[in-house]
Amino acid sequence: MANPYPRLLAPLDLGFTTLKNRVLMGSMHTGLEDGRKHFPAMAAFYAERARGGVGLIVTGGFAPNIEGWAKPFAGTLATPAAARRHREVTDAVHAEGGKIALQILHTGRYAYQPFAVAPSRIQSPISPFTPRELSERGIERQIRAFVRCAKLARDAGYDGVEVMGSEGYFINQFLVTHTNHRQDRWGGAYANRMRLAVEIVRRIREAVGTDFILIYRLSLIDLIPGGSSWPEVIELAQAVTAAGATILNSGIGWHEARVPTIATSVPRAAFAGVTKRLRDDLRSAGLGIPVITSNRINTPETAEQVLANGSADMVSMARPFLADADFVAKAAAGRSDEINTCIACNQACLDHTFKNQLASCLVNPRAGHETTLLIRAAPAKRRFAVVGAGPAGLAAATTLAERGHEVDLYEAADQIGGQFNLARRIPGKEEFSETLRYFSRRIERTGVKLHLGQRVSGPSLLAERHDAVLLATGVTPRDPKIAGQDSPGVISYIDAILGRQPVGLRVALIGAGGIGFDVAELLVHDGAHVSPSQDLAAWQREWGVADPTLHRGGVTRAAPAPAARQVTLLQRKAGKPGAGLGKTTGWIHRAALKMKNVQMVSGVNYERIGAHDGALGLFVTHGERRTDGEVIACDTIVLCAGQVPQRELQQPLEAAGVEVHLIGGAHEAGELDAKRAIDQGTRLAAAL
Repeated sequence: MANPYPRLLAPLDLGFTTLKNRVLMGSMHTGLEDGRKHFPAMAAFYAERARGGVGLIVTGGFAPNIEGWAKPFAGTLATPAAARRHREVTDAVHAEGGKIALQILHTGRYAYQPFAVAPSRIQSPISPFTPRELSERGIERQIRAFVRCAKLARDAGYDGVEVMGSEGYFINQFLVTHTNHRQDRWGGAYANRMRLAVEIVRRIREAVGTDFILIYRLSLIDLIPGGSSWPEVIELAQAVTAAGATILNSGIGWHEARVPTIATSVPRAAFAGVTKRLRDDLRSAGLGIPVITSNRINTPETAEQVLANGSADMVSMARPFLADADFVAKAAAGRSDEINTCIACNQACLDHTFKNQLASCLVNPRAGHETTLLIRAAPAKRRFAVVGAGPAGLAAATTLAERGHEVDLYEAADQIGGQFNLARRIPGKEEFSETLRYFSRRIERTGVKLHLGQRVSGPSLLAERHDAVLLATGVTPRDPKIAGQDSPGVISYIDAILGRQPVGLRVALIGAGGIGFDVAELLVHDGAHVSPSQDLAAWQREWGVADPTLHRGGVTRAAPAPAARQVTLLQRKAGKPGAGLGKTTGWIHRAALKMKNVQMVSGVNYERIGAHDGALGLFVTHGERRTDGEVIACDTIVLCAGQVPQRELQQPLEAAGVEVHLIGGAHEAGELDAKRAIDQGTRLAAAL
C-alpha cells in the first residue's frame, strides 16, 4: 500500500542521527515526573508511545535546580543518582526502538513555590509568590544548572534535551521588558536580554558534544502586550542556531496570556502560519535548521498538510498521544479512522496537572495508568447487555468486547453518542464528533452487536438472559419547579440545542453550569453561522491574535462579531457563574461570553414566569432575603437547571436477580461529566 502520509512519515536526517518520521511527541507535564515512585509508570507510558511509532519523544519538564521547580519537590534532574533512576525510562523507550529527549524546564516567576527567581522582582499573575531578583552571580548559577542537567540527561541515556525557552517561563522572562527591568548586561538592549538563552544553548552544546539532540523551544508569538517583536524572534532564532541548537520548536503564548492556545475552541493548526513565517525567514537567511510547528494538530491529515505547505519540517503533538499511543502506527497502516482523536478538552490532562493529580485523558483513561488499568483477555466468555450508547456505554461495551465477551449495546436513539450529540453542536466543541467516529469504528472492529432505535424494557432484557446488565441510560433534565414554566416560550436546553423550538432574540437561561454556558455559546453565535473555531480569521479577530510582524507579541485589541442574541445567564448559587467549569478552560468560556455581552447574574431566586408588558417575563429576587425583585423581559426562557439519573430499569432487573451495574449519568448525574463516564465504563469493563 502506498504511504498515506509521505511527508509526515518521512525520516528526518539530523546529521549525526536520523529520526524515523516527522512526528514529535511534545512535552506535557503528567505528574509522573514528580516522584521516584512513579518512574516505572513513566517508563511504561513512554515505552507504549515509542512502540506506537513516534519519531522523537520529549518528556514532561524537569527542573535543573530547586529554584526552577514548578511546585515544591517537582521533578528535578540535578544529581548523578537522579540520572541513574532515569535509566529505567530511557532503556524502556530504546527497547521499543524509540528516541527520547528530556525537557529542561525552569519556571522562573511562574513557580508555585517560595524559592522562585526571575530577572526582576515582578510577581506573576498565576502564582502567589513574588520571585527574588537574581544577581549576576545568581544568573551564572542558573546557567550552570542548565548545563549540568543536560550532561546528566546524556548520562541517563537520553538522546537529547529540549531547553524550554517559551510560554513565559524563566528564559522567556529575560527576553521582554514586560518582565525584565534590569539595566546590567542581562537587561536593557535586546542583545543583552537574549544573552541568557544564547549562553545556555552554547554552553550545553560545548558540554554534551556534537552528537546530541538539542531542541530550543522558541516563543514565536507571546500573545501578551509588550511581547517580543518579530525581528527579535528572528534574531534569537539565528543566535541559538549559531550557538548549537539542532532543532527549533515553536512555543505559542505565555501562560498568563488572555488568549486560548490549545483548547478545543482553537482552530486546528491555528499557529502553523507563524511557524511557516519563521521557517521562511530562516531559509532566506541561509539557515536550514529544522523547525517544528505545534498547537492544535490532532489528526495525521492536518499534520501532513502543514508539512506539505512548508509550514514546518516536523510536527509536535502532545495530547494526541494521551488519546492514542498508536497514533503513528495507525496512520502508517492506513487506519487513521481508528485513531482515538484528542478533542482538546483539557479535562483530564491540564486540569489534573493544575490540581496536582496525575494527568490522563478523557477519551483514553489508560493514559498515564498503563501499569494499573490493564485490558486483558477475559478468563471466561460472558454475555453482557449495555443499555445506552453515550460515552459510558460506548466505553464499557467496546472494552468488554475487546476482552472477548459477547456484548449487546442498546440505544433508544437512531445514533450513538448520547449527550455528545448535544455537545458537538456547540460552537468550539465540534471536535467531539471525532470521539463518536472513533467509537463507531471501534464497535465495528470489536464485534459489539449494536441495536439502534430500540428502547428496551425490563421484560425484554430478562428474556435475553444476559449474564449481567450495565445501565448507561444517562440523564433527564431536572424539573426546576418554577411557577409558570409551562408558558409558551419556555423550552428545555435539549430543544434549544437541537433546534426543535424557535429561540427569540432576548433569552434568559436558567442555570449557569456547563450546559448553561454551552447553550449561551450556541445562541450568541447562532447555529446558522460558522463558529469561530471553524474559521481561523474570525477566531483571530475574536481574540485579538494578530500578525506578529505588525504587532509586537502578536496581539491586538479583540474585535468579536456582534452577538446574535441578547442573553442573560442566571444561577441560584451566589459566587462566580461557571465555577464548576474546567480549571484551565473556565476562563475561556467566561471571557468568550463577556465579549458577546452576555449578562451573568448569581444569587437569583426564580419566583415565577408569566406575561409582562406583552412579552414573556422571568420574575426574580436576589439573595436569601429575596429582595430587589425585578422582571427580566425576554422572548425565550431556556431551562438548563441540571439533570437527574435515568434508572427506571434498575429496580425490576435487580428484583429478578439480574446483576446490574450503573455507570455514567445513570450512576451520578451532577454536572455532566464525560471524563468520569468513560473512565467508569472502561474500568468496570476491564474488571468484569
